Amino acid sequence: MPLSKKIAIGAACLMIVGVAGFRVSGGPARGCRLRLGNARAACYQRFFTSRLVSNGVAGAVAILDTLSQHDRDVSRRAHEYAHGIGIEAYMRYPDIVSTFTACGDRAASGCRHGFIQGYFEARQQVTTPEIEAFCRPFKEPSATRWILFQCVHGMGHGLAMFYDHNLPQALAMCDQLGDAWDRESCYGGAFMESDMNAIAPHHPASELAAHSHHGHGAFTAIDPADPLYPCSKMEDRHLRACFEIQTAVILYLNHGDIGAAARTCDRAVVPMRDDCYRSLGRDITSYSLRDPEESARLCGLGSAEYQPACYVGVAKALVDWTASTGNAFTFCGIVAARSAAGLTACYGAVGEQIAALYGARQAREQECARVGLAPAVDACRKGAQL
Repeated sequence: MPLSKKIAIGAACLMIVGVAGFRVSGGPARGCRLRLGNARAACYQRFFTSRLVSNGVAGAVAILDTLSQHDRDVSRRAHEYAHGIGIEAYMRYPDIVSTFTACGDRAASGCRHGFIQGYFEARQQVTTPEIEAFCRPFKEPSATRWILFQCVHGMGHGLAMFYDHNLPQALAMCDQLGDAWDRESCYGGAFMESDMNAIAPHHPASELAAHSHHGHGAFTAIDPADPLYPCSKMEDRHLRACFEIQTAVILYLNHGDIGAAARTCDRAVVPMRDDCYRSLGRDITSYSLRDPEESARLCGLGSAEYQPACYVGVAKALVDWTASTGNAFTFCGIVAARSAAGLTACYGAVGEQIAALYGARQAREQECARVGLAPAVDACRKGAQL
């Protein structure tokens, strides 16, 4: 059966049973909720796989989104579960364009990233022409930078897995991409995958990689004695991408202490401190479960000099999560009241996300116009390349 028909059937099933009430308070999902730790995560992953089989890719992602709204634990790990849906989706529906459409933007496009991980784990070898061609379907004039980023970033994840999480080898393959923007996006995915494999060994991608080795050498992903490692050992061309994910490692080592993580960022080489704070802002949205007020409070635990960079990280992550601007604009309204620098940085960051989301100038104008306040509109328009 064509994938488009499977998606349509899955959507129809969801309309019949009603996603909002789909086993939220009973049935298999409730059984998972009663478990603890990794047993709970494994149970939910099996649950979402079963929904993928019965409801299609779009249906499984929609159910994940609904459960996230009712269960804080699912919300906290939604990106991880979306990766698992994407990995399973590749095994059943290996066409990238159709499955990327079915995966959608929810949970920070985790389903799309998982699909690409499944693809690379199925390869016996990877060549430069193959990686150059992989994301070409999303370079058509009608495509947006948003979906192209999800592809190239996901490819970084996939390459790290292919090389058995030997990060230098994955980065060297990203280096082969001809476009500088593609290379930077690929680096980010490779660093993220390296960190997540070390931090979350029960992540669906880590478990997939554990069963499929390609014989590449080992790499030490985390050094407990150096919370800035591996960035402290990276070549200059890889530094920005490294620091933009490094607080995942820092917070893992310090058991989630946001203030201490900010102080660690303060010790980074000066040109990378803003990048480290942007990473912190992204991670703050996970700790706050994307609550704007709490995210603003947590950014306030860092040095005043770098708080605007933290606001940028939060704002971009809030847009990433749903591919929409509403929650990010709410957050920017909170920080704008605190400082002019916060206003400019935050609304400018949302504008940059708008530029990626919308190719049409009119759509970008309309999004920025929603802000209302003239300085905020100006900052948004500048970020949106208007």
